Amino acid sequence: MSSPQTPTSGDSHRRIIIVVVAALASAVLLLFVGIFAYQGGVSQQNAQAGQETQSSSGSSETGLDVARRIADDPTALGDVDAPVVMIEYADYRCPFCGLFARDTLPPLVDKYVESGDLRIEWRDLPVFGDESFAAAVAGRAAGEQGLFWEFNKAVFDIAPERGHAELPRERLLEIAAEIGVPDMAKFEADLDSEKLEQAVTTDAQEAATLGATGTPTFLVNDTPFVGAQPLATFEEAIDAALEQAESS
Repeated sequence: MSSPQTPTSGDSHRRIIIVVVAALASAVLLLFVGIFAYQGGVSQQNAQAGQETQSSSGSSETGLDVARRIADDPTALGDVDAPVVMIEYADYRCPFCGLFARDTLPPLVDKYVESGDLRIEWRDLPVFGDESFAAAVAGRAAGEQGLFWEFNKAVFDIAPERGHAELPRERLLEIAAEIGVPDMAKFEADLDSEKLEQAVTTDAQEAATLGATGTPTFLVNDTPFVGAQPLATFEEAIDAALEQAESS
């Protein structure tokens, strides 16, 4: 009769690896379940909100119409009833968002916003860390005093063409002072506002439900674009949306 074999150190090592891999697989599975459950909950909330909006004002049946059309929204430009709405999901530390803000946004405002054909709605999508989130809150804090777009322009005017802007709290305060925020004490207090932080989070959650993970991402009515596209690309999309609005 052969004697029982004693497990070798190699066998023990393999067993440990198997146990670790199994544990990791279970953790990943739970993570995916959590993500899908979270996204499903957000999507359901958005769907319910969309149904309420449709019943009161009517909206696109494409499922991509997330325009808010809130009167006196400091983060929006243009008439609330403009036939075309362009939504931008952006990060203040994104170099391509800066490129769009400096080179493409001004001519779009001159050509379409001023004529009443286009409304532009900003959405915060902070993807480059804590400073991105803090800058998003700061933009809204400036908006509380009627200077959202002035803050927006000032940040992107100094943004580097490559890499990410350094926007610590002290720099945000400097920018606010430079653009003439009248009540700096309120601005600084608003940098820690839970209400403004939640507004930024809500924007980011909305982007997640649409699958937008990078910046800048745009919706021209129900047509999505990713990246700082040439001016002509936006003009073609806006013109097409205007023609569709006129014929409907």
